[in-house]
This record gives sequence, C-alpha cells and structure tokens, in this order.
Amino acid sequence: MKKPLIVSAALGVAVLCAAVWYGNRPQPIQVKVAPVTRGSIGETVSNTRAGTVDACRRARLAPIMGGQIDALPVKEGDRVQAGQPLMELWNDDVLAEVQLAAEQLAAARARAESACVASRVASRTLKRLNRLDEQGLTSAEAINEADGNAASTSAECRAMTSMIAVAQAQLSARQAAAERTILRAPFDGTVAEINGELGEIVTPSPVGVATLPAVDLIDNSCLFVRAPIDEIDAPAIAEGMPARVSLDAFREHRFPARVRRIAPYVRDYEKQARTVDIEVEFDQADGRFLPGYSADVEVIIDRRDDVWVVPTQALTPDDRVWLVSADGTLELRTIQPGLRNWEKTEIIEGLTAGEQVVISSNRENFADGLPVTVE
Repeated sequence: MKKPLIVSAALGVAVLCAAVWYGNRPQPIQVKVAPVTRGSIGETVSNTRAGTVDACRRARLAPIMGGQIDALPVKEGDRVQAGQPLMELWNDDVLAEVQLAAEQLAAARARAESACVASRVASRTLKRLNRLDEQGLTSAEAINEADGNAASTSAECRAMTSMIAVAQAQLSARQAAAERTILRAPFDGTVAEINGELGEIVTPSPVGVATLPAVDLIDNSCLFVRAPIDEIDAPAIAEGMPARVSLDAFREHRFPARVRRIAPYVRDYEKQARTVDIEVEFDQADGRFLPGYSADVEVIIDRRDDVWVVPTQALTPDDRVWLVSADGTLELRTIQPGLRNWEKTEIIEGLTAGEQVVISSNRENFADGLPVTVE
C-alpha cells in the first residue's frame, strides 16, 4: 500500500512543479523582423541640420531712389521676362524734363540744318564769284565778302552740329533719370513677394541696414539645396558626386542630384558645432519644388551591388544584431559590417541568407534564449 502512495505523491509533486514552471515561464515578446537579403547599398554622408531649397538666381530688388509708388504692373506669382517693369514711382516731373530735352534736341537739329544750308549756299556763292573774277567780271571786295561769309557760315554749321551732340547727351541724362524711377526685372523669373501698395512711399535701403525688398524675384527654373555637413565628413565629399535629396513636402520620394559646390570655409556655430556648407543641384527640375522647402541630403561616397544587407536599425552600437533562431528564441550575434547608410548596412560576415534580424526598437529586456513571437 505504501508504494502506490509514494508514486501518487511523486506525481503530485511533478504536476505542482510543472504548474509553477508554467506560471513563471518567460512570456514570449513580440518583435518585428527583417530578412537578410541581397541588394545594392551606397555609403552616404548626410547633413547635420536641415538644408534649404534655393534658387540659382534670386534678386531682392528695391528702387535706386525713393519716391511714391505710382504703378504696380505685376502681382505676386506672375511670371515676368527680363527687362519687364515691376514697379514705377511717380515721375511726371522727370518725364517732363525728358520731353523738354527731346524738344531741345529737335531744335538743335533744326538750327544745325539751317546753319549748314546757309554754309553750303555761301560756299557756292564764293565759287561763283571766283569764276567771275577769272573773267574780270567782279570786284575783289565782293570776293572778300563772300569768302568771309562762307567761313562764318561753315563755323556756324559746325557749332550747331556740336550742339546736337550736347542736346542728345542732355536727353540721355534725363532718360536715365526717368529710368531710375522704374524697377525692372533683371532676369526671367517669378514674382515671389511685393512689399508696397499704390501711393505708398518707398526708400532705398541704408548702407548696412537690411530692409524688406520692394520686389522679390526668383528664377525657379534652376533650383539647388544648400545643406551643412559636419566638418568630419566634409573631406570625403567632392564636386560631381551623386546625391539623393529628401523633401518634407514629398516624404515618399527621393530625388537624384549631384554636388555642385563645396564651401571653401568652415562655419563656426556655438563652439563645437562646426560645419561645411555644400550645394547640391537636382538632376531634373520639378515644377512642384519651391524655394524655401526644407531638405535633407545624402551624398553617395561609395556604392556596392549584389551584397548581403540588413536594415541599419537592426544593428546595436557595438555592431551586433539580435536574430530569431529556428526554435523561436532570441540570439545575439556579432557581425562584420561593410558600407552603411541610414537605411541599410552591408553584412560581410556573421549572417546567412534567410535569417531574420530583429528591427524592434525596444530591446531593453532582450536576452539570449528568450522566446519571441514575430509580428
């Protein structure tokens, strides 16, 4: 009778232990995974702070002289051609001076024409009297008088001709003064901003004092991104390198571009924040881009194709990855990385095809052998 009791007691203890173990067993953790795959990867350098889309040509314009706005032939958003008037100041007085100078020029031309006609008549008269003198049909006194008259009218013709040039210069000066009252587009572009209304007074910006432009003109047919690069990464960048641009306005797209300029100096921001500005030009203009958009730049330093890659977020700071073993538990493995960027990292050694690496961000409670379930 004792033996069955012992067996029953042992079974009871075993069941109790199993129940305790089952109640205290590690609960599986849900994780996100990504497979080890083959693909292309480029090593990149990225900006430290947000870059800005800018136009290759942008002019913040203001009249050379102050005055009252008399005409605004364009409005914000208009496409304008080089030389087209954008703003005109009140200039009736200057235009009156232009008209006066034009009339003076016309009068000078008329006086010159009259003087030169008289000179030609006097010259012909002198020639006729010289022929009569050869025949003894005129007096020396008449010849002397004709000679003096011809010389006098010739000088008058030259003087009046010179006055035409003077009057023309005066007219040009008045026209230049009138032109100073008109603000014209220096290149083809789009009017981005107008600061002023009809009847308001505008004044030129004082030297060294920044003021709002009367008209802000942008040529958005050529756009580029200016972005700061950490001084440590700057030596690896060269003009002509391929790049990718991400815009907050188009989060799902990356636009191909190329490095067009590297600043020849280092910016010093708040002690240790030192950067080098680079300019990246889009491979193809897009009418949806607007100057002022924030942008991020990735300059492609190197590129490799058909290599093993995993998401960069799977790596720990010491170049290890958590992966899900065949039995559904976690395993921490050291790998040898190659090229890397924000998205992907090349795996040279440590992983094989088909293995699943964990990309979950919460890894504080991870441990080797911990059971997991895959989301």
